[in-house]
Amino acid sequence: MNFVSELKEDNMKPLVILLSSFVIATFAVKMVNKDYNFALSARIAMSMMLCFTAIGHFAFTKGMSMMVPQFIPFRTSLVYLTGLFEILIAIGLLIPKLKVISGWTLIIFLLLMLPTNIYASIHNINYQKGTFDGNGLSYLWFRIPLQFLFITWTYFSSIQII
Repeated sequence: MNFVSELKEDNMKPLVILLSSFVIATFAVKMVNKDYNFALSARIAMSMMLCFTAIGHFAFTKGMSMMVPQFIPFRTSLVYLTGLFEILIAIGLLIPKLKVISGWTLIIFLLLMLPTNIYASIHNINYQKGTFDGNGLSYLWFRIPLQFLFITWTYFSSIQII
């Protein structure tokens, strides 16, 4: 498998879910509210993406637990907990009174997960297969900017609404 197709497999799915959900949510919100609400549409899209990525915590538990450094105990349990956490944050982003705290919590979570992605790429972990034949450091050329896109998206849709 070449580099581009591996990037698509690992990174593009959440981005495609985020962007396509945003387009659909934008039109759905417009139909319901008779006006555009891009911040709400963006939060709906982020919630959809978080639910999608949470599924990976349960479908690819072995590979995701390999992404957690060896010195951290209860790695499998941690993978399950972070999957549940993503679902809770997804719900929180949709509740008006919780959107700001959920946004900040998600930003902190995304920042805390970045070292895990770095560790996984250094060790060539393929989380979907649970093997050591992943993309390596080249994975980070897309993943780090993607992580910062998610952080920026969250900030402007739930905290500093533009």
